[in-house]
Amino acid sequence: MLKKFYASWAFCFMALLGFAQHDVSIRVVDNHHQVLVGATVTLDRISKQTDERGIASFAQTSDKTLPLQVTYLGYRPHNGRISTNQAQHSITLEALHLQTGEVFVSATRAGENAATTFKNINKDELRQNNLGQDIPYLLEQTPGMVIGSDAGAGIGYTSMRIRGSDNQRINVTLNGIPLNDAESMGSFFVNLPDFASSVESIQIQRGIGTSTNGAGAFGASLNIQTDALEEGPYAELNNSFGSFNSWKNTVKVGSGLIQNKYAFNARLSRIASDGYVDRATSDLKSFYVDGGIYTDKHILKATVFSGKEKTYQAWNGISEDKLESDRTYNGFTYDNQTDNYTQTHAHLHYTSYFNDKVNLNVAAHYTRGAGYYEEYRENDKFSNYGLENVFIRNEDGDVLSEIKRSDMVRRRWLDNHFYGLTYSLNYKASDQLNLTFGGAANQYLGDHYGQVIWAQYASNSTIDSKYYLNDAKKTDINLYAKADYRVNNWLFNLDLQGRHVNYKASGDDNKIKNFSFEDDLSFFNPKIGTTYFINGHSNIYVSYAYAGKEPVRKDYVENPRNEFPKPEQMQDIEAGYRFRNEQFNVGTNLYAMLYKDQLVPTGTLNDTGGALRFNIPDSYRIGIELDGSWAIHPMFTWSATAALSQNKIKDFVEYIPVYNEDWEKLHEETVEHGTTNIAMSPSTVLSNDFTFKATNTLSFSLLTKYVSRLYLDNTSATERSIDPYFVNHIRALYTFKALGLERVDLNLTVNNIFNSKYETSGYTWREMYQGSTDIAHYNYYYPQAGTNFMLGLNIRF
Repeated sequence: MLKKFYASWAFCFMALLGFAQHDVSIRVVDNHHQVLVGATVTLDRISKQTDERGIASFAQTSDKTLPLQVTYLGYRPHNGRISTNQAQHSITLEALHLQTGEVFVSATRAGENAATTFKNINKDELRQNNLGQDIPYLLEQTPGMVIGSDAGAGIGYTSMRIRGSDNQRINVTLNGIPLNDAESMGSFFVNLPDFASSVESIQIQRGIGTSTNGAGAFGASLNIQTDALEEGPYAELNNSFGSFNSWKNTVKVGSGLIQNKYAFNARLSRIASDGYVDRATSDLKSFYVDGGIYTDKHILKATVFSGKEKTYQAWNGISEDKLESDRTYNGFTYDNQTDNYTQTHAHLHYTSYFNDKVNLNVAAHYTRGAGYYEEYRENDKFSNYGLENVFIRNEDGDVLSEIKRSDMVRRRWLDNHFYGLTYSLNYKASDQLNLTFGGAANQYLGDHYGQVIWAQYASNSTIDSKYYLNDAKKTDINLYAKADYRVNNWLFNLDLQGRHVNYKASGDDNKIKNFSFEDDLSFFNPKIGTTYFINGHSNIYVSYAYAGKEPVRKDYVENPRNEFPKPEQMQDIEAGYRFRNEQFNVGTNLYAMLYKDQLVPTGTLNDTGGALRFNIPDSYRIGIELDGSWAIHPMFTWSATAALSQNKIKDFVEYIPVYNEDWEKLHEETVEHGTTNIAMSPSTVLSNDFTFKATNTLSFSLLTKYVSRLYLDNTSATERSIDPYFVNHIRALYTFKALGLERVDLNLTVNNIFNSKYETSGYTWREMYQGSTDIAHYNYYYPQAGTNFMLGLNIRF
């Protein structure tokens, strides 16, 4: 089916080549007449970057006057209009000592043509898709990306995997400051609803990538830059409405530069949805405020942003027997079975621009997080909460009966602080050599505790008592040095990082009492690569990286093998080819990620939906990726990605628990499986974006996604897997000016237009019972919504 589908599109594309075209080339130079390589040139909403000659070319079919914007880091943006009846244009950018927000991310981003596999997504691309769904849904066209949602429609708790690696292995930074939770190492965008409305660009590096701050990147890293400085004042009203009573309301304002020195921005957002799954509601609120002083030599910028989420729990998924009869089934029915969390971030950035060669960036940050999830527990043991059994007595005090269990409502809390300092020094030693030195020192303090807030029988419980309490402390220090050296047609990259982590916790967990651990780890993470420029349009690159990564909290506390987890180690080899001209922008790469002691999911989850993992000695991910776009005609553009891979465990051994009739674990049976597929790692991920631009203001897009079979555990058993799925979406975007407004966007997106029934994630477990040789298994899935829509109206003043 897929071959016929893509062959049909290819045939249509070839038929369109008969349209008459002529090229318009735009050459970008500085005020010393030096070409600027990698400048972003946007002609009538089509963006390209200049090649080695400083040229970006656009195919045109008619003579028109079109809007042009040219931007380059460290230079004043150019905005104007050009006539396409002139084949060649030259634009001179003025050097700008006044820095923009891009300087905050430059130290941790891969540079243009670096020997790293990456993809950049700009503000316009985000704006076209931002209708309220979480950030992973805006990145779906990334090679190897698999996304999903507990509630089934992309609002609330969402997940993403790149190269089969989940968000615990994907490093996320905001302006160079770590976002990943220090203990779980996950990034929960539900805590920052509508943050995409304050984002200027996102760079996605696949594999280990360049040295950054925070948790190690073992699958990918997301480097997020918030809104860049705007010189003029503005205001925006962005509103969306869609299926499942989904709403997004956003107000944004900015002062522009005041007295050529000060600037302020603010955003207020609300997102709400009933969810596709029963009762999987979301009520999300957030704000963002920044203020800065910008001079020729200095920037001082303060940013505060916060998110508050309340979501009804859907993290248990749906059992296999319910999947066919009721895809929206939710086993939770208690009215307040909700997750509640508030997270507030404060960042203070300072940049000193010493001269054309040297700049220094320092940032202090503090994050305050606190929240709980509430749940109803039926007929739970008093002993699980340190409470005494209840005795029913007669008038004489004689015991008539003993009550050992009670219905209860409990809350499990997470209360934490995260703070630290990041810094980088950038030195342009010459036109050939750039040096960067940087690092970070961060500390996390977290309390985990539980409370019983109601019980049918109160026993000896007291108000605000904690039935378990443990605290954790994690210190993370890293230093890195980077060098980029250009000689003739060669670019060499060297990147060295040292990282030290100390993590300790003690106290009681929900199920495990009187535990404590401490892990003190040091990592040396070297990276080296080279790029060869074949000509002004193409280059090839190769790189090698080595990295180590510490386990996450549940690996220590809930290890299914009752072992102290080992840190993971990985070697990442990347080789790729990039080609770009006026019609094509194509990148293809090979990769090999070779692991030692990789922590892989067993297939089972803990009681908050987190995957339990254990170390395996040898495993690997090997694959090929394609990320390309083809400007077939000024009216037609085709973009596509492909990721083909093998994700294997060598000599996998499965451990199956054996229980007695009282559900006490007696021992484990082992099953040797040989070489198997790593759980939740598809071998094929394809995506497609075919856009038809009917006019300069109206476009239509067909978006498709194919994901091959996903195995729920590491046994490669089809009966414990998710079937391949193929999903199609359409999008219509109408952008125009009216009534003196700067821009009006009307955006309609219809997801899953063929109403496919599919699941994106799930879990399973196997067990045996005393006296039986049969192995029972239980599968649970997260179904995604059928045909649904979102309609957006964005107005910018």
